Amino acid sequence: MHEVRPNQSIELLKELHILTRDGKMNQDSRRKLKQIYHLYQFIEPLLQEIQQGHPDITLVDHGAGKSYLGFILYDLFFKALNNASHIYGIETRDELVSKSRELAARLNFPGMSFLNLSVAASIESDQLPAQVDMVTALHACNTATDDAIHFALKKQARFIVLVPCCQAEVAATLKKNKGRQLANNALVELWRHPIHTREFGSHVTNVLRCLQLEAHGYQVTVTELVGWEHSMKNELIVASYKNLPRQRAAARLQEVLLALGLEEMSGRFFTTL
Repeated sequence: MHEVRPNQSIELLKELHILTRDGKMNQDSRRKLKQIYHLYQFIEPLLQEIQQGHPDITLVDHGAGKSYLGFILYDLFFKALNNASHIYGIETRDELVSKSRELAARLNFPGMSFLNLSVAASIESDQLPAQVDMVTALHACNTATDDAIHFALKKQARFIVLVPCCQAEVAATLKKNKGRQLANNALVELWRHPIHTREFGSHVTNVLRCLQLEAHGYQVTVTELVGWEHSMKNELIVASYKNLPRQRAAARLQEVLLALGLEEMSGRFFTTL
């Protein structure tokens, strides 16, 4: 039990099946808890920074799944605030939304709401505030990460924390266009073989996301979430709004799209709202 933080609710960890009913932890649960705690180390100082400006914090977690992240954040940070701070979990699977609602009620976590919406639908939904402080998206698959970015930009989020997953669209576009490009562009060798198309497409997707965020005035940091021994999907993107100059990043983004034959995807990685 030494891995569990002192102020962590044991009841919550049992409800999330990270701990067994008798308080034990298996290897898979230990890994999951380690990942969430590692992510929490990045998020906690951002929440403290928000508090310096105003006491009430609004956080939206996209592709919430079973809401491990939301519940841990609430238990370790939000629960003690005793104010109007709120976490919204956005998830398309109705049964997971229902279970999360039941668990929040059982644990008496009143500052948590769970909405059965797609990330794209949440952008226009009146169930969410017009402005939020932080947006998180942990392993939101494929375009859901880009929808989370769009949501964060629309809601003028001060911080965006992303762990992208399953990026297929850019790879599909690279594959579609590589035949006509191969003769004139030596760079196509970087993604000529199918396995390279997939891996390079995933890498390029995140590079374009970072440039897009910078083109909206964010300072972007990219790091590794946990050791590669756990998962190959562990790239962590943290964006902080600093109102930085936008023009160079926007120009670079278009240059990269052009160089890689991805011009048709410029609408996805838009640089103006």
